[in-house]
Amino acid sequence: MTMMNEEAMDLVLIPAPIMGHLISDVEMAKRLLQTRHQLSITVLLMKLPLDSHLNSHVESLLANNHCSRLKFISLPEEGLPAPASKNGFTSFTFFVESHKPNVRDCVNEMKNNGVRFGGFVMDWTCMVMMDVADEFGLPTYVYYTSGAAMLGLQLHLQSLRDDHGVDVTEFKDSDPHLNLSTYSKPFPAKLLPLFALDKTGGSGYFLDIAKRMRKAKGILVNTFLELEPHALESLSKNASVPPVYPIGPIVNLKGNSIQESSEKEILKWLDGHPDSSVVFLCFGSCGSFPEPQVKEIAYALEQSGHRFLWSLRRPPSHGSIFPTDYNDPEEALPERFLEKTKSIGKVIGWAPQAAVLAHPAVGGFVSHCGWNSTLESIWFGVPIATWPIYTEQQANAFQLVEEIGIGVEVKMDYRYYFMGEFEILPEKVNAKEIETAITVLMDHPTINPPRMKAKELKGKSREALEEDGSSFNYFKCFFEHVMNNII
Repeated sequence: MTMMNEEAMDLVLIPAPIMGHLISDVEMAKRLLQTRHQLSITVLLMKLPLDSHLNSHVESLLANNHCSRLKFISLPEEGLPAPASKNGFTSFTFFVESHKPNVRDCVNEMKNNGVRFGGFVMDWTCMVMMDVADEFGLPTYVYYTSGAAMLGLQLHLQSLRDDHGVDVTEFKDSDPHLNLSTYSKPFPAKLLPLFALDKTGGSGYFLDIAKRMRKAKGILVNTFLELEPHALESLSKNASVPPVYPIGPIVNLKGNSIQESSEKEILKWLDGHPDSSVVFLCFGSCGSFPEPQVKEIAYALEQSGHRFLWSLRRPPSHGSIFPTDYNDPEEALPERFLEKTKSIGKVIGWAPQAAVLAHPAVGGFVSHCGWNSTLESIWFGVPIATWPIYTEQQANAFQLVEEIGIGVEVKMDYRYYFMGEFEILPEKVNAKEIETAITVLMDHPTINPPRMKAKELKGKSREALEEDGSSFNYFKCFFEHVMNNII
């Protein structure tokens, strides 16, 4: 490496204004900074008018803006359109695009201050910002917060549209199986992300992102080689896909100190139970169920007899897009449920998910299969009962059950509510189906195949990030790639 390559260099990171993405984007930046001492990262933060939790997190990042190599800048909010609660995906990209002048101004100021740029790194949902990078003649790199198989799925659908003239929205309500190179088994079309099939704009948004990603200099993916070897090999053989760097698992293990008192109470309750005896039910920051489905879950837990910790959230009220905690969960539960299960179960609202999964008492996770939650479960070696709700979670569930082998199916093609869009009242999953999945997940802990696979991947996920581990080495490769592409 030349002397010039040892000079200080700055990457501009544009995270998505979505809580799960923002947390992952920032954790990825911190990990990247550990790779090279001469690297600095400037993070340009967008707030979202409809999301107070996200905005509080943005404020906390700004308040702790003390590291000279990781700088946070809040983009101006004046005069910007608020994303509509309806047609959320297309309005979201319009909202991100409206920040282009602010990003341009920030980069201009940095340039005038003599910053040496390595390029832009942007969350995959913010690919419209590639236009700004191009204006400055800077390379664009992508951070893909989902897995490699999902990346391949998105690129495949885009190729069907642009290279073969296929209207992929016609797959909606059909039941063929697709041959996708990043999956080793035929993929059921009914599990495609619903926004990829949306004729009102969601499909175009999703596929246009993939088209832009093909023009990037490289794609960082939140996965690791040992988790998705087939998918990553497939992507590496595709000449139309930029270099892919599996640098995960990127997980946030620190939790939320705002809820510290609740966390202590929950962990104290778990302390009173044997190892691997508690099934944990949690469905993410946007996950909730209608009341009839809540009752079926309750019946299943009672009938299974397993110890349980259940994060139960109220569906969003009219005009909102996020679930809230119940003032009194009994209003949604069967009569006397809490009384009858008080010796084996605990119903809570918000859950400190990483802390719970880390607790030795937890032996299984009934999950919506968001990718962050999936990686946390793998990090702590906890097998998953798959119950996807929205976005790409159905595809993740298929991968966990059929490809990776750490999942047990509850209902793989279940869909409900997300961002005020696709308001579907799903067919109810009955108590017996749920009970069966929990029993398979929790019984015979020493000879349970998903549990054994989860334990194996726990070790491999940690080894990947250690010095000379696969992800550690891909971080180094990515940095060398950036240095070689500086103009």
